Amino acid sequence: MLRLERVSRVYRQGEVTLEVFRNLSLEVRPGELVALVGPSGAGKSSLLHMAGLLETPSGGEVLVAGRAASQLSDGERTRLRREFIGFVYQAHHLLPEFTALENVMIPQRIAGIGRGAARARATELLQQMGLALRLEHRPAQLSGGEQQRVAIARALANKPRLLLADEPTGNLDPRTSGGVFDALVNMVRAEGLAALVATHNLELASKMDRALVLREGSLVQRGDLQDSAGPLH
Repeated sequence: MLRLERVSRVYRQGEVTLEVFRNLSLEVRPGELVALVGPSGAGKSSLLHMAGLLETPSGGEVLVAGRAASQLSDGERTRLRREFIGFVYQAHHLLPEFTALENVMIPQRIAGIGRGAARARATELLQQMGLALRLEHRPAQLSGGEQQRVAIARALANKPRLLLADEPTGNLDPRTSGGVFDALVNMVRAEGLAALVATHNLELASKMDRALVLREGSLVQRGDLQDSAGPLH
């Protein structure tokens, strides 16, 4: 579902060149949950943005559902992102003036789904996330964990085939973090998605199918995260 082939990311400011990473390759298959770990500043967010077609790599190729992004127009990349990719961020970015139900309906309505079908899908997702009694609550009336559950439901609203999550539990306390993560995993499994999740939490990363460590511009697959990743803050 997602393939990165020898991608690089270089930032240039005047005469200064910063190479974030080079020649990185990875694959994420349908039904697979992959952790992306590494220290702050290693480039995890940049890698996710490239995987989600929000940034263009300095070199290499990004393929989503077998389609090479470099061969697509801006409009085609936007359609591919809208149809195939869901995003979850550390900050939930919910629209404060809308209810939980409406926040999950909005991306569906933008995609052209009728109001009734959008409402039914949003209700189903929020119920699965344990929010059956919170459908009509606005974000300010929800706890941090509940807000992030709504954000996960919103990311899944249009039935993406690839989920990208950037520190989805980073703003939550350990107890709440574990509950939200379990809900995320259950939804990914139920929907049969491919998922790439950036996290500092080694305990959560160890629960995924495999882990990739991004450090000093290189990406390696590791089993023992405690030994391989080193300090992540």
